[in-house]
Amino acid sequence: MAGRITSLLDPARINLHLQSTRRTAALNEIARLLENHPEVADYGGFYEELLARDRLDTTSLGNGIALPHARTEHVRKIVIAVGRSDPGIAFDDKGEVVRLFFVLGTPKSKPGDYLAVVSALCKVLKDPEAFIAAIADAEARLGL
Repeated sequence: MAGRITSLLDPARINLHLQSTRRTAALNEIARLLENHPEVADYGGFYEELLARDRLDTTSLGNGIALPHARTEHVRKIVIAVGRSDPGIAFDDKGEVVRLFFVLGTPKSKPGDYLAVVSALCKVLKDPEAFIAAIADAEARLGL
């Protein structure tokens, strides 16, 4: 399934230097990376459902990682955008600081695909520090 995640990632939909310092602003900054995605039928509807889901309960997975998501009719296929904040962003009432965000939109009609992607992400992110170090190493090699 890691290959499936790789196929969903597009460098144009990854922001490794978020400017936002607040939760909702960061979600907006990352979600906007999906605004012109060909599989997003209605960006405004998707974004509203993303925010509504985020208000229900924290989407923080712990260890500095969050998975804000929406299962919605406004996307045709699974879409993903990634954002990273070096200093981190206070994310919930408990003071959880998130550095790595995966914003996910999945079609309501395909709950199995959603669960498979979330499961694969959780496996990849078992060691978040190693994952973040790998990103930093890739940035250094690319001169970013």
